[in-house]
Amino acid sequence: MAEKEAHQSVVAGQDAESHPGDVSPAPSAALDETYNLYKQEDANSLDPQEARQVLRKIDLHILPILMMTYMLQYLDKSAINFASVYGLKTGTNLHGQDYAWLSSIFYLGYLFAQYPAGYLLQRLPTGKFIGGTTLIWGILVITTPACKNFAGIASNRFLLGVTEAVVNPGFVLVTAMWYQQAEQPLRLVTYYSMNGVAGIIGGLLGYAIGHITSGLQQWMYVFLIFGAISITWAVLFLLFMPDLPSSARFLNQREKVIAVERVAVNKQGVKNSQFKRYQMIQALKDPKTWILFFMAIAAQIPNAAQSSFISLILEGFGFGVLQTQYMQIPGNVIQILSLLLSGYISSKYPNMRCIVMLTGNLICVAAGAALVALATDQKWGRLVALWLCSFQSVGFAMSLTMISSNIAGYTKKQFTGAVLFVGYCVGNVIGPQTFRAAEAPLYPSAYIAILVGYSAKTALVVVLYLYMWTANKRRDREAAISGSHLTADREKEAIEQGMQDVTELDNKGFRYVL
Repeated sequence: MAEKEAHQSVVAGQDAESHPGDVSPAPSAALDETYNLYKQEDANSLDPQEARQVLRKIDLHILPILMMTYMLQYLDKSAINFASVYGLKTGTNLHGQDYAWLSSIFYLGYLFAQYPAGYLLQRLPTGKFIGGTTLIWGILVITTPACKNFAGIASNRFLLGVTEAVVNPGFVLVTAMWYQQAEQPLRLVTYYSMNGVAGIIGGLLGYAIGHITSGLQQWMYVFLIFGAISITWAVLFLLFMPDLPSSARFLNQREKVIAVERVAVNKQGVKNSQFKRYQMIQALKDPKTWILFFMAIAAQIPNAAQSSFISLILEGFGFGVLQTQYMQIPGNVIQILSLLLSGYISSKYPNMRCIVMLTGNLICVAAGAALVALATDQKWGRLVALWLCSFQSVGFAMSLTMISSNIAGYTKKQFTGAVLFVGYCVGNVIGPQTFRAAEAPLYPSAYIAILVGYSAKTALVVVLYLYMWTANKRRDREAAISGSHLTADREKEAIEQGMQDVTELDNKGFRYVL
């Protein structure tokens, strides 16, 4: 009943034609957790200099925390890739498709945890919840050498997937909590580019571990080193990551107000802990939800080639064991540079996100076609094509900004994120199974799956762009007919509705960022 009243209240506020700056008072459950700070100042009257100073403080404090955590989650889930050439299969008695299933089982755990993780991210203090799961996954990684058979390491990988499932959707919510829409692409790709940094660091560590000739088996050192780093970092995360702008110790009271007002202009609010069933239903009916879902599946089917199987692929190309470690680095560099460039373009120039996604996907389609078509003796051409597949990160990172920037209503945002990451898991479960043990070391079926996945993702980006562009044009026409263009009062009303947890479909002042 409270959910229905909250929804009726905020929607009623949209129709208050006689008082275009007012919104009907909403029950406390509908209000943002930072609403009291928001009411202390008009979001449209912020001093630009003060706002820039606060943004710099946020970047210096929040962004490094996100970057380091994201790097470690990628490093830890990819540890089996680095360990695979150092006796992991023999040490854990893996046979046939067992290794491929270790990659899939991780994402089954990730899938299992999606909806509980999304619900808990909304209900619990965000920083503490993410920090706690980081600590648990570090413990799981450092204990992996205790696994002596497929059942043991499969259980470990499943639980690792459960705990790491919090990071991606959690960081999408954190990005929306701290940054304006125009600022989000560059910040999101900055922490997302740490996947590439993790690949470089992992390759260098893997190369160094390859020179250890005494003590434990070589594959064990990969997990012991990576796990110890993650546990140490988790403690620091818990100490320094705030739950909300309003509770950030690195900001004074005035700066907290500015931090909230900056984000209020997104018309999405900051955080609301009240789960609203009608927003979940709206998300299920929203075409954007399912376009993003299928985009994620298509994008992640090829992902196994970049995460769990790249060392084995390079061995199949004819490179030596130690070469497989540092031969991955150029692809990681391409990933980092392409992400940062795409984030800069998307933040600098309005409505370029779908175009950037499309460009990255077309490069991947060409690379996938080369992997399928080139003869097996063309190892250097195939290697360059594999490196160019690193552009896939551009498309997926930009799809995450579609949630942080274009979905309003906190329940709807976290639920849509959960649906997208279900698709992410489905793609990552399917991907490793295209690497058939019987086809080693050439894996022709996997390369066909890579090409199909990239092609489908490219088509879906076009569909998403057309849907949002059409919706924006329709709202512009409706506003022109009703004479309710986004004047200062209308803009203020749209911001207020965002702070009252109104979804982007109900808030008629909302426009999609393309």
